[in-house]
Amino acid sequence: MFDSSALLRQRFAALRSQAEFFSLRHVRQSFQSLSVRRNVAEPPSFSEDQGAMLTVRVKGVEAYAATADLSQTGLQRALEQAEGLAREIAAHALLDLGDQPVASGRHDHLSPNLDRPLPSLGEWLDLLARESASVPKDPRLVDWQASLGIGHVEQIFLSSAGAELRHAQRFLFPGVSVTASDGHDSQSRSLGRENFGQQGGLEVIERCGLVGASASVADQALQLLLAPNTPSGARDLLLMPDQMMLQIHESIGHPLEMDRILGDERNYAGTSFVKASDFGRLQYGSAKLNVTFDPSIDEELASYSHDDDGTSASKQFLIRDGLLLRPLGGALSQHRSGLQGVANSRACSWNRAPIDRMANLNIEPGDRSLEQLIAGIEHGILMRTNRSWSIDDARNKFQFGCEWGQLIEQGELKGVVKNPNYRGVSAQFWRNLSAVGDRSTLQVLGTPNCGKGEPNQVVRVGHASPACVFSQIDVFGGDA
Repeated sequence: MFDSSALLRQRFAALRSQAEFFSLRHVRQSFQSLSVRRNVAEPPSFSEDQGAMLTVRVKGVEAYAATADLSQTGLQRALEQAEGLAREIAAHALLDLGDQPVASGRHDHLSPNLDRPLPSLGEWLDLLARESASVPKDPRLVDWQASLGIGHVEQIFLSSAGAELRHAQRFLFPGVSVTASDGHDSQSRSLGRENFGQQGGLEVIERCGLVGASASVADQALQLLLAPNTPSGARDLLLMPDQMMLQIHESIGHPLEMDRILGDERNYAGTSFVKASDFGRLQYGSAKLNVTFDPSIDEELASYSHDDDGTSASKQFLIRDGLLLRPLGGALSQHRSGLQGVANSRACSWNRAPIDRMANLNIEPGDRSLEQLIAGIEHGILMRTNRSWSIDDARNKFQFGCEWGQLIEQGELKGVVKNPNYRGVSAQFWRNLSAVGDRSTLQVLGTPNCGKGEPNQVVRVGHASPACVFSQIDVFGGDA
């Protein structure tokens, strides 16, 4: 761990620049993907990459250059390229960043249990093979898979102001999926798709319930195959955490990214229905909606001590009692907009510049148990596990589909229904939030593949949420 720190520190100290400030962000990362499909181990895949980005500030203008050449000569060359670019664009710069604070902190941030080794490749494959083999022998079960992704990231940030910020993180993404077909219809059920990603070690496998999950996932796929289609109409909607994370991600997270609001992403990822003037004024949801940026939950995917610009990260309310308070905007966006944001300038790798990204975006728990949530619904439907999503460029009108549905009648959970879907408009949807589950209903989940930016950046995003009830939502089945 951090075995390149001393050498990088030495080479950074030897760099020569006329810039008033410069920094180095070194990233080394690897990812391993394992899978057993229909009781046959698929070829494992492994990738590894490392390099550094040099950033300079010259007379209030910032520029950067990245390199995979980590020699003294390579780093110096990249620094000179960044400095030359800063001087070249100075006449066209729209911002003066001369008064912007620079990173000077010193801190180490480690994933939980990083010092505890993981099982070997063979042991992991044995575990996945056992899960695959536990799928019942039923001719209607036509496909199944047990999988695991393991990622390691080590990042070292050094600055001419004395910063030394080191992050060492390990991510696990366990999964099980089963597809059933009767020749006329097919239905798939999974263990949260890829949404059980967390930081840590073997405890992640225990928390997600991977061991022993295949038989129950297969049984649910068969239940869906035999189930009636989801009825259409306005109903109360109980979303479980593994669907809430998609709802949070698409209709709160992306709309609140400040660079979208400022128009930076309109050519690629879209804009936002939120305006800069809405902060402190817009009633985004009902009074039961409390949303936080929280980088302090150890096991959540995007927990960190500092963002990739070196800004110290802390828990902040973005929405409190339904009122929109602050955007997901890092230091640069805060400077541009004049609004208080959070420490969420993030890059996917050494060769990408940090931009405004979701990190850990969570809904704070309420005061109702799952039993109480169900008991409070006269005519509704429970949905879990996203399988499809569609939302407009402004992150406003949406339509989402789930794997699993169950009817709720007169406060009781009833039969399974298939092809459950719902649609709405973001702000109105959140204003229909009528009940929020307590901490016993909360799950810490996350996605490994949130894409944004030109050139594209794919990052890990964490979402923790309780189960939530929304009143009178338009739901429909697969034939609507």
